[in-house]
This record gives sequence, structure tokens and C-alpha cells, in this order.
Amino acid sequence: MSIRLFILLTSAVVGLVFVGGSWYAVTSGFEETLARHARNQAEESARLTQAMLYEVMNTGWYPEQAQAFNAALRASNPDMTIRIHNAAAPGATPADRASDPLLREVLESGAVREQTVKGNLRSVFPLVAEARCLSCHNLAQEGQVLGAIEVRTPLAQVVAEALWAFFFSAMPSILLGIGIASGGVWWVSRRIGRSVEAVEEQVDAISSVADLKALSNPAEQPFAEIARIQQALGTLAMRLRSIAVDKDILLFEIGLLEKFVITSEVIRDWREYVNQLLTDINAVIDVHVLFSVFQIGDEAFEVEVFWHGRPDDALRSQIEAQIAEAVKDHPRLSGPAEITLRHHHDSDAALSTALDAAELALRIKSLFVEQPKIGGIVGIGVHADTLADQTHMLVLESILSTLLNVVGSIKAIHKYTRDLEYYATRDPLTGLYNQRVFWELLGYEVGRSQRHASPFTLLLLDLDNFKLINDHYGHACGDRFLQQFSGAVAAALRPGDIFARYGGDEFVVVLPEADMEQGYTVAQRVLDVARGVEIEAKNGDRIHASASIGVAVFPDHAADPKDLFLFADTMMYRAKAEGKERVRLPTNADVMTVFRDLSEMGVAVLAAVEEKRITPYFQPILGIADKQVAAVEVLSRIEINGEVIRADQFIEIAEKVGVIHRLDAIVIEAALAKVAGTDYDGYLFFNLSPRALVLSEFTTTLRTIVAASGFPPERIVFEITERDTVKNLSLLQRFLSELRAEGFKLAIDDFGSGFSSFHYLRNFTFDFLKIEGDFVANMLSSERDQVFVRSITALARQLDIKVIAEFVENAEILALLDEIGIDYAQGYLIGRPTQEAPGTRLALCTR
Repeated sequence: MSIRLFILLTSAVVGLVFVGGSWYAVTSGFEETLARHARNQAEESARLTQAMLYEVMNTGWYPEQAQAFNAALRASNPDMTIRIHNAAAPGATPADRASDPLLREVLESGAVREQTVKGNLRSVFPLVAEARCLSCHNLAQEGQVLGAIEVRTPLAQVVAEALWAFFFSAMPSILLGIGIASGGVWWVSRRIGRSVEAVEEQVDAISSVADLKALSNPAEQPFAEIARIQQALGTLAMRLRSIAVDKDILLFEIGLLEKFVITSEVIRDWREYVNQLLTDINAVIDVHVLFSVFQIGDEAFEVEVFWHGRPDDALRSQIEAQIAEAVKDHPRLSGPAEITLRHHHDSDAALSTALDAAELALRIKSLFVEQPKIGGIVGIGVHADTLADQTHMLVLESILSTLLNVVGSIKAIHKYTRDLEYYATRDPLTGLYNQRVFWELLGYEVGRSQRHASPFTLLLLDLDNFKLINDHYGHACGDRFLQQFSGAVAAALRPGDIFARYGGDEFVVVLPEADMEQGYTVAQRVLDVARGVEIEAKNGDRIHASASIGVAVFPDHAADPKDLFLFADTMMYRAKAEGKERVRLPTNADVMTVFRDLSEMGVAVLAAVEEKRITPYFQPILGIADKQVAAVEVLSRIEINGEVIRADQFIEIAEKVGVIHRLDAIVIEAALAKVAGTDYDGYLFFNLSPRALVLSEFTTTLRTIVAASGFPPERIVFEITERDTVKNLSLLQRFLSELRAEGFKLAIDDFGSGFSSFHYLRNFTFDFLKIEGDFVANMLSSERDQVFVRSITALARQLDIKVIAEFVENAEILALLDEIGIDYAQGYLIGRPTQEAPGTRLALCTR
């Protein structure tokens, strides 16, 4: 029910009650007054009648005179009927008196009685004998009731006539009162209606949380009750503003958070991504500037400033000063620090200093972390002129908190990807090209030389007695020497020369467009530089080492990159054999001898494969948590002329003669045969060559060999080196699916050494991941390598892949691996390769 209807109905009910009550009161008053008047009149008429009777009896009136008196009495009171009853009248019987109870009661009691019958007031008065009456009524006694006088008055008729007269006389006043009352009701209803409509309009105008502010400032109200209601609504509005979130802002936040998805495009163009986010933020909240702080050194910080529009010089300088002050005032950044600011803008719309200076004051919501763990990010902040709104502030805080993580993650992945690309092409210790890139560049140089018919020279450098430096002064000292040596040699080379670290203390140099004479000149310069390389050990000793250099010229000494490398390698070993610290140039006799040796090696490898003279060696892999050997890696060895040849010395030749796949099958069969006679219950790791991937029958061969050995397939792990198979992805997919179908487990070897490490993890399922050994070996001396190892470990843990660290050669590295949480360790500290078949327990190497 509406207030208006309620007021109307209430007024009507009150009016009816008032009118009804008034009518009742007036009617009752009239009836009572007229009844009292009728009694008084009846009593007066009875008294006069009694007096008349006395006079009649006293004067001796004749009956005719008495009747005339009665007629005159009735004429003076035409509305009344007066009758005289004689108690002893002739003919009056007791039965007559009995038929009128009221008359009988008066005659018997001598008291006045009244009775209203059909609207008539009947009053009966007794006639009591007095002393003066006894003269005529000699038989009566004083006080005896001689009769009664009955007076009848038509009371109802009189009352009705009086009421109707009153009603007609009061009608104008009643109508006036009804009109005034109706007008009052209408006026009050309209005033209340206007007040309610004003409140309704304020409520209807609310379409966002910001509109609640208008409700908290109510207009003046004429009614205190409605003013209190409006005040209560205002209080509710203020409370809602403090806890409610605008639907548009919430939808904006959800939409913005959905854009916080890190993709390769975002990583590549992360600054453009932040610019777009700033544009989206300004669709709801006015944010002029967003900036992020990155720590790039102990006292060096980069501040990336993102503008919503293009500022003029004055505004740019003003905000720069405010940002610099805010950054420097923070406890994390206080003190001397080098701050580099870079500016970006999301549009060319002009921003100027037309705004009030106080409005432009920098309000910062800065989120600073204690230590820069994600991408080196320290904090993030904004310049915005709407942070006074609590809802906007909460939304902006949420966005900044998420943006801190997103930008930090983008920066970290950007840095990680950049490092990955760098380490995929560079040696992590020296920063030179690594072995993989060397082979690619060597192949490219062969093609270029063939196209332009110009020779090039290949130098292979090996440090003399470098092992003594590592053994005596430690690997950290040896690493410092290698860094010093590589830097000095790089400075001695020509622009455009290709310098790479092949592995350990071996380096290679490709000299484009250089014949043997030019190559020899450069080699001598390198040799002279190497003699001058010197570092100081912790004990004060001065450390230096010489180098031996082998030279080979394309196409004079070989037409194939691998043959050219083997030729230079042979020259380098001959330089060492001739006394070290020299450059060895090939002669015609050397050319014949090298090719004869290579031919003999090929024949020897082919014979060893045909005769199955491949010897498996077993190198233990330690479970770091329980310090127990959990697996062994099977390595290949062959014996030629009584000398045991390592795999790296004959694998390339086996590939050349086309027997590498047969070699894999032979070593697997031989290893399983040796293990069959032991109680070994760990994993067996086997390396597979790329050639095996293109042979459809190789899986069948493996199945047959493993079934014959009785060794469980689920404890056999095949290592896949991604850098060797990157061009055979479809074949690799089919091959790995077949291996998994047979129950074998898979490992990715040398993770981090090539471009496709993450691509392989994304497309294939691996059980184990082997970290590139160079990263592990340099962890103690290189913070970069340690971060890289930690990142790979965290990634593998998320993918539920066990991690194996290679090149573990001292207890310090093993302890660090344990602290990082790596699962397994492999290296000379754990054990060297041996022919002895593994058992349930293998002791650590104690060298």
C-alpha cells in the first residue's frame, strides 16, 4: 500500500468516525435534553392538573367546567395527552388496573413512574390525599392514593424533528468541513509524494558505485521522517561505496586480467604489451604514467616509464623528477645508485602541463620486493589522479600487484630466452661460440669458399699441460685462466675471424679467405699472445700456460668439414709430440699420412663393428638424496691395435662408414648381457645416434635384444640429444612414440645446448633431463650458470621430470646440487667409466 492511499484511507476512516461520533453525541444530547424537557413539562402538566382538580372539588365546579378546563389544558399542550385515573371510580375494576401494570404500580406504591412506548414518553403521577381533601372524601385517609394523572408526550417525533432541523442547519458547515479536510489530505499527500519522488529520483539515478556519492548528499526535506530515511540511505550508500565494486570496473578488471597471458609475442615485444595495458587501464581509470623499476646490478637500476600520450618537455621533466625522488626515497633504493630512465608512449596524443600542479602531484602505489627474484624487478608504480576513490584504488592495487608479477615474469622469460639463445650459441665460461655453432659456421664457410673459389684456414688450439693447473690450483683458477686466454686470443684475431671454444682447453679458429701463409701468420700471432697470458693464484703463484696449434687449409687438405677438423686435430697432436708451444703446418707427407690414418681408422672401426668388438663401459649416476647409485650410463669403447679408443674418437668415422646404428645395437646387446649376470636393479642409460631414428627396423631390433636379455624395459632409458635431431622432428616423434609403447623411458641429453630445448619439452614427454655439463661445472664461479641450472631444475620439477647434472667433479658442486634440489649427479666425483658390470651398490670415486 502506498503512503498516499494509506493517508487517504486513514483520513476517510477518521472522518467517518468523527462524523459518526459527532452524530451520535448530538443525537444522544438531543434525546436526553428533550426527554428531560418532556419530563419537566409532564410534571408541570400533572401539577397543574392536580391543582385544577382541587379547585374543581373546592369550588364545586360543575363537570362541564372541569371538561372545559381539560380542553384548555390540552389546547395549550397539543403534543401531550393527559388522562386522570380514579382509583375508586365507578365501574373501575381491579382487572382494569391489572391490565395496565404501570398504572397499578403507581396506585399501589404512590410513586411516580415513567415508561417509553413506541417513541412516546408515558409519565404517571399519583394523586395522594391531603388533609384538605378529606372534607370531600370523608371515607379517605390522608396519604391514601386516590388516583393517578397520566401524561403522554410523543418524544421520538420531537427528537426526529429537532435532529432534522439541526442537520439542515448544519449542512453548509459539514460540507465546508469535508472540503477543508479533503484539501488538507490532498496537500499532505502531495507534499509526501514529492519528497518520496525526490528520493526515488536519486535512487533511480544510481547506475554505478560512483553515483552513490550523490545519495550521500541528500536535498532538504520538509518532513523529518523522510529526511531520516534519506539520511539512512546516504549512510548505506557510503558503506556500500567502501565495500562494493562497480560492475564496469569489475568487468574491466576481469578483461584486463585475461590479457595477462604470457605468449612469445608478449615476451618479444613486452614494452608494447605494457603500452597496450596502459591504454586499456585509461579506459576506466585516469593513469597518466606507469613505471617499472628493474635492478640490473648492485647499485644500478633501470626505470621504464610508460606514458598515456606524448608529454611535452616540461611535463616529462616534472614527472621524471617525481619518479626519481620516489625511487630514491625508498629504503631499498636509498644511497648512491645509478638510475637509467627509458620513456615509451602508447599514442601520439599530446599531454601538457595545463593541469594544476597539485593535481599532477605523483601519487604512487609502489610495490617493492625485498630482493629482485623475478626478472630483476624491484617495484612498480603509477601516476594517477583518481587514487582518492577507494574502489579505484583497490582495483589499481590489484592490477599493479598482478602487473608486478606479469612484467617481472615477462622480463625473466625475456632474459631467460635471451640467455638461452646466447648459451645455445655461446660457451658459458668464455662467451665464445660453442662447438655446435662452430660446426654450423664451418659448414657455412665451406660453402662460401666453394662459391667464391677462395681458400680458408682452420686453426685448432690446445693448451699445454692445462690439466696441471686444474689439479694443482683448482677448477676455479683454471676457469679464470681460460677466460683470460680466450680474451687475449680474441683480441689478436682479425675482424671477421671465427673464434670458438670446442671443449675443455681446446679452441678453434676459422680464418676466412686465408691461405696457409696467412693462416700461419695469424697462428704465430696467437701463439705469441698465449705466451703472455698470466694470472695470479690465491697463494700468489703466477700461472701461465703455452698452446699448441694445428693448421689445416680448405680445400688443400680436405673437402669435408669433419675431415678438415680431423686433419687440424692431427696437426695439433703432432705439434704437442714435437715439443708443444708451436704451430704445426702440414706437409705433403702429412697429408698422405693423415688420410692413411683416417682410412686405417675407418677400416678398424668397420672391422670392430663386424666382429662385435664393442666394449660397454658403465659410468654411475648417483641419487643425491640417498647417496646411492640409482643408474649407470653405458658408453662405447673399441680396441684398435691394443689401444682403447673413446667414442668421441671413432663416432664420426662410424657415421662416415655407415655403421653407427649397428654400433648402437651391439653396445646395447653387450651391456644387457653383462648386467644379466648381476643383481643390478637400477636404470640403464643408452645413447642413441641420429642415424637410428631414420631406420624403421631399429625398434624391432631393440625389442628383440631386450626381450632376449630379460631386463625390464621400464628400467632402460634412451638418451636423445636434441641438437643432433632437430632436423628430424617428424621421425623423432614416431620413433619416441614407438619406444614409449614398448615401455622404455626417455631422457633429453645436453639440455640447454641447442635452440630447441623448450620446443622438445613442449612436444615430447621425457622422464629424465640431463643438464649441459658446462653449466654444472662452472656453477661455483659463474652466477649466471648457477641461475641457469636453478631455472632448468624448477622447470623440470613443474613438468614432473627428474634432473641429472653432468660434470660433477668435486664435493662443493655436489653439495650445491643437493641444495638446489637436483635428483641425480654424474661425473668423475661419482665414478669414472669402467668395464665392470654394475651391482646393487657402487662406491663413489675417491680420487
